[in-house]
Formats: sequence, C-alpha cells, structure tokens
Amino acid sequence: MERRSFLKKATIATGVGGATLAAPAIAQSQPSLNWRLVSSFPKSLDNLYGTSEIFANALRKATDGKFNIKVFAAGEIVPPLQVQDAVQNGTVEVGHTAGYYSLGKDSAFIFDTAAPFGMTARQQTAWMLHGNGMKLMRELYASYNIVNFMGGQTGTQMGGWFRKEIKTVADLKGLKFRIAGFAGNILSKLGVVPQQLPAGEIYSALEKGTIDAAEFVGPYDDEKLGLAKVAKNYYYPAWWEGGASLSFLVNKKKWDELPPAYQAAWEGACFQAHTEMCAKYDALNPPALQRLLQNGAVLRKFNTQILDACFTATQEAYAEESAKNPRFKAIYEDYRRFRNMEAQWFNVAEQAFAQYSFNKKL
Repeated sequence: MERRSFLKKATIATGVGGATLAAPAIAQSQPSLNWRLVSSFPKSLDNLYGTSEIFANALRKATDGKFNIKVFAAGEIVPPLQVQDAVQNGTVEVGHTAGYYSLGKDSAFIFDTAAPFGMTARQQTAWMLHGNGMKLMRELYASYNIVNFMGGQTGTQMGGWFRKEIKTVADLKGLKFRIAGFAGNILSKLGVVPQQLPAGEIYSALEKGTIDAAEFVGPYDDEKLGLAKVAKNYYYPAWWEGGASLSFLVNKKKWDELPPAYQAAWEGACFQAHTEMCAKYDALNPPALQRLLQNGAVLRKFNTQILDACFTATQEAYAEESAKNPRFKAIYEDYRRFRNMEAQWFNVAEQAFAQYSFNKKL
C-alpha cells in the first residue's frame, strides 16, 4: 500500500491531534467483527501493552462499535516471541510485536524495528511514510502471509543495566547480555554472549546471575521491571536502537476480507497508536530516570573506545549479512541512503540546537 493512500485513509479516522472521530455513517451498513490481538508484552508494561488497547479503542469508536479487537497479553494465547507465527498461521487475526524478534526467519526484519547506528524515531517514521520503508517492509511481510502497520515508537533507548563497569572493550568478553535483535550478532564479535529473553524473564535471569547485564527500553519500563535492584550501572546510549518501532501485524487473508471503510478506520487507529506511544515515553521517561538515580542507579555513558569498536563490528556485520541475504542487502542499501541523508540535515539543525540549548535551563 502506497504512502499517500495510507495518509489519506488515516485522515478519515483521525483528527489533527490524533483524536479518533466516531463514524456511525460509515459503520451503518458494515458487518460486526470480533477479532483477537496477541501482544508480545505483559500488561505490567502499560505503554507497550497499552498501545494495542489504544489501537483497539480507536478502531471500535471509528466503526461505531462494530469492529472489536480483544487484546491478549504475552503468554495468554501464544508466547511473546511467537506473535508473528500466530498471525501468519491464522491462530489469531492480529499481533503487536517488534519485527526484529523474527530475526531468525529473515535478518531483514531488523529494519522494521531498529538497525544499529541507524535512525531515530522521527527518521524511521519518515523513511516508512515518505521513503521506501513501508513498501519494502510490506514486500517482506507478504512472504509470510502478513500485512504490517506502524505500531508505536520507543524513541532512543538506554544501553542497559550492568553489574560491573564497562571501561574497555575487553570488559565485554564473556559478558552474558540480554539483548534483542541484530545487535546481539554484532556484540558477539566483541566477545559478548547475547541472550534473547522476553520482558517477563529478564529480572529473574539478572537476579540469579544467569545473565550479567540486560537492556530493555528505557527508564519508565526498566523501573517497572525492577532492573535497578539487581544491577546499578545504567549505561547509555543504546547504539543499536536509536529509535525502535513496533508493528501491528494482520493476517493477509483477513485483511483482504475487510470492507474498505474498515481498512480506512484501521489505518487511522494505527496512526493514532503509533503517535501516542512515543509521546508517552517522552513524557514518562524523564521523571522515571530521576527516580532511578535518586534510588541509587549510577548513570554511565559508553566511552568512545567502546562505541568505535561497536561501530566497526556493525559495519562488518552489515557487509557479511548483505553477502548472505540479497533481501537484507536491498533493504539495507535503501535504509542506509535515507539514514545518511537524514543525518546531514539533523546535524545542521537538531543537533546544533540540542547541544547548546539542552545544556541550559529555562
């Protein structure tokens, strides 16, 4: 589906602030539908899980109560990392997840979520809507009987919680680190032992010493998971997630059966949910970080030596994966061109503004 079509249809169901407009005239002659949505996230992570509820509520209002989505948390129907399988196989109609959880199926799925040293939230959304991002991701998901939609953005994430300080690249060797996506492959080049765990298992693994460090999203979610209780060193930035996007995944057969009016309402509801998530994180993360620091967390920045080593390993990983996977290569080349152009502009305006202004208090 082309970008202009997406935006035009989204406008039908959303107002300027993302407020959903009831559309009883649209729904009068439409069927009543009851679908199920499975999330990769537990209810305790209210912004991640709650984005699905925002979407479902917006869709219900836009269709005058005729199109209802029941949201199920991680593990209630399927395990958190098997959401895509459930949608593909038709076990449920809809899923809400991170594309890079399906890295094992095709490494190109990372570009639907976040690529190391890649784009920020705004840049990723720009690529999806005004570059080739949505087109390329739609082609990828079509191979799995799925239609994808933007489903939220976390913004730039934190680098995670570590039991010990990470002062040199050598400190990474042998480190058992909970980290999702392609970044695990990269860090393994530097001696890290990556572990992919769902949110609900991170705390116990860190507490028991099964892992030595863990990253998830940022202060608001990390506080809820209690990670500061078992590891005090809080590192930043997450160079692997400059802006992590989530997706709503729909079984393609089910999507094709929807009336056009419902498809339009659907896209509007997705657009609202996508916008809401990042805005909420931007509002909730600052006070959460203050609370964590007040309770003993120690904020630390990855030094230049470590970041340089990670960047070099990233370049190697991109080259290796491009040589193995033609689809990865095609999407990466488009993503890379868009990211590099965005970087030139953001360096001129955004970064110059932030470097000076954000060091001042109004």
